[in-house]
Amino acid sequence: MTIGTPALPQEFLSRLASLLHPKQYDAVFTALSSDRPTTFRVNRLKTTPEVLVHALETQGLAVSLVPWSSNAFILTQGTLRALSETPQYRNGELYVQSLSSMLPPLILNPQPGERVLDIAAAPGSKTTQMATLMHNRGEIVANDTSQTRIYRLKANMALQGATIAHVSRDDGRSIWKRYPEYFDKVLVDIPCSMEGRFNAQDPKTYQDWSVKKVKDLSHLQRWMLRSAVSATKPGGSIVYSTCTMSPEENEDVIDWILEKEKGNVIMEDVLLAGASFDPAVIVWGAKQFDTSIEKSVRIYPTNLMEGFYIAKLKKIRSSVPKTF
Repeated sequence: MTIGTPALPQEFLSRLASLLHPKQYDAVFTALSSDRPTTFRVNRLKTTPEVLVHALETQGLAVSLVPWSSNAFILTQGTLRALSETPQYRNGELYVQSLSSMLPPLILNPQPGERVLDIAAAPGSKTTQMATLMHNRGEIVANDTSQTRIYRLKANMALQGATIAHVSRDDGRSIWKRYPEYFDKVLVDIPCSMEGRFNAQDPKTYQDWSVKKVKDLSHLQRWMLRSAVSATKPGGSIVYSTCTMSPEENEDVIDWILEKEKGNVIMEDVLLAGASFDPAVIVWGAKQFDTSIEKSVRIYPTNLMEGFYIAKLKKIRSSVPKTF
């Protein structure tokens, strides 16, 4: 096992080595030192995969299909710059997005006519994806706190034609008070330490990382997830996702919510035909997590995929008092 490089933080690498067996560590380390190809999804609100692919091919670009989604493609010939100069890109007929980032909306699987909350929505990748999955029928509340990021969120929603989405600027930890048990489904794609996106060749991707930051984020994540539970109707679903590998931000957060909302929420399997996942962590240091957390999944970085964690919860009982 070859732990270490002066680039990535040594403490991060040591923690990663504790998560993985040696061969897996080496594969992940290699992935964190490499660039991934450009990937994108088709915006079915404006076109079809067949029409889009043909149009791109006539401009000298080539793509390959992703096995778990008929809307997701890998750019195999051409550059991101060339793709971004096409009329299809400028018209919002496609959206450049990492493959791992496309998974949480597919796991949540919002349906036409449903009410959906995207609790940390900017820049709108998953909001616009969910509008497509819902055929622009229903309601999406796209929430974020940063005015700068909201500008980009609104621009992406407009370009992609996501007319069922409207923006809110609430603190995610308290948005449930505005929407108590209102939503059928909630996406909690949470602010995180972004370890799954680290690139050893780009110090900007990891220069702010620290164990303290991981623990601070874990506290925020817990209360945003609990707010999401309170904003979900009994019988509704919540998908929690991060692009990090720290158990404190992943399984530990889910373990906490299962205890805090005991009897109100249960774990559900994360399933998607054609997709392969890595197992969740059940033991981290001295902590033993709830065994039902085995239903959640990890995606460790590869030459195609960013690192991600995805958990799905079902709300089985009301958790909000009639007066609060």
